[in-house]
Order: sequence, then C-alpha cells, then structure tokens
Amino acid sequence: STKSVQAPREVQTKWLKTAVLGACAVLAGLLLWSRLGGDDGITEVLAHRSEILPGRFIEVPCSEDYDSHRRFEGCSPRKCGRGVTDTVISRDEAQRIRSIAEKGLSLGGSDGGASILDLHSGALSVGKHFVNLYRYFGDKIQTVFSEEDFQLYRDVRQKVQLTIAQAFGISASSLHLTKPTFFSRINSTQAQTAHDEYWHAHVDKVTYGSFDYTSLLYLSDYLDDFGGGRFVFVEEGADKTVEPRAGGTLLRRPRAGRQAGLHTPRCPRSLLSQHSGPRAPLPRVRRALSLRRG
Repeated sequence: STKSVQAPREVQTKWLKTAVLGACAVLAGLLLWSRLGGDDGITEVLAHRSEILPGRFIEVPCSEDYDSHRRFEGCSPRKCGRGVTDTVISRDEAQRIRSIAEKGLSLGGSDGGASILDLHSGALSVGKHFVNLYRYFGDKIQTVFSEEDFQLYRDVRQKVQLTIAQAFGISASSLHLTKPTFFSRINSTQAQTAHDEYWHAHVDKVTYGSFDYTSLLYLSDYLDDFGGGRFVFVEEGADKTVEPRAGGTLLRRPRAGRQAGLHTPRCPRSLLSQHSGPRAPLPRVRRALSLRRG
C-alpha cells in the first residue's frame, strides 16, 4: 500500500536529517576547538609540538615594578620577553638528560602529581616531603649517577645559559644560577600538598625574588608522552600557549606583576621538564653550585 511505502521513506529521511545535523555539529565543534586552540579555551598557540623552531622571540613591555629593583651594568635585564627554540640541544641529548632525571626520580617520588629532583641542592621528593638525596642515600649515589651524567648536565646548562644571554642581549658570564633549579615529573595523581598544585598562574619574579630569567627545557612530547601540560602565558584578550617538545627550550623574563604563567593540568602520563632560573648576581652573594642544570 501507499502508507507502507511512505513509512520506510519517512524513516530514511529522518535518519538522513539526523546524520546531516550530527555532521554539522561535529564540524562546528572542530572549528571551535581549532579557533580556541584546544580544550582549555586557549586562543593562540605560540609554539606547536610539530614545529622545529630555530628561534622565536617576542619582546613585551617591562613592568614598572622592575624600577624598584637594584640594577647592575652588564647583567641587569634590558628587555622583557619570551622565546622558544628547538636548537639548544639535540633530541639525543634530551633523551640522555631525561634518563638522568629518571634515575634520580626512581629513588623517590611524590605522593602527589609533581615530583622534584634538584641535583644542585640534593632535594628529592619522597612522599609528602623532601629529602637530601646525597645524605639520605650516601655512597649509593655513586652507583646511580656517573661523572658523564654530571658532565652532560653541566654542558646542557651552559648551552641554555648562553641562549638566554643571546636572546636578552646580556653577558653570559654575568648569569648565575639561582634556586630552585630542578627536574620535575608531572602526572595526573591527585595533589597532596601545595607543591603538587603546579597549575596555578604565577609570576616568577614575585614567587622567587631572585629570578630575573626563567628557562624550561622539555624532555618529553606533548600528546605523545602526556596530555595536558601545556605552558600558558596568561594575558588579557588572548592567552598564549606552548606545546612541549622534547629538547624544546622556553625562555622568559616576565613583565613582573602583569604577566603570569602556568602549566595546564590533566597529564595522564608524565611531563618531564627542566627548570632553571639564571639571575644577575648581587654583590657579596655567594654563587650557586656549579653542578647545575640550565
């Protein structure tokens, strides 16, 4: 009958409309996701993980907050900005540095999502606390780290230090490591202490008064090794994000009270990065130990 013929056609038409509407919704979602730059509403990607950047530097106005700090000719910062480069170290060096961090972190680990290893001071996350790994493990450390490990660590630090000096137009010999300087391993474990809450927006110059420059050397790849974990520059209008890439180096001298940075949470695997804070030396202030990562 006519009704029996129309019924399948109506069902077919209904499903076709549903499929078209569904496809349009998916397309709209993809366009919105692309426009925002990801699931966190970030509007602009400063560096994609697929890019190999010889160097990208964006200068930003410095805050007047810096005027209240003492200045030293030849080492005090002259400009503020952020830079990203993938040519400071090779992928092979990144893997070797990562293995050093993994060996050290295997001796402990935080109960929360962020574990810290500081080869300079010996600080190591263990549970909810920190221990001095050189005192805690004693001679055992000699079987964990080799002299080649420490030499590679020094070499990489010097490369990052030179890159910072060139980017900001200052003397590399005037830069000295301040503290804290550390490897960090970040995962999705629920935070147990304030130290585990790495995702809060902050200004390094405010949080660590001795910092004039900060560098992050990434040792794993966004989306391949972990999810989340992008670095975000929080700004009015459009935030800027950096997608970590093993061997990629992020350099920054913040606009003091006006520019904040953070890492986005939700890392299902692990983000392993290397942080350092070279600074301009102050008179009669003892230099940081030479065995440190940059």
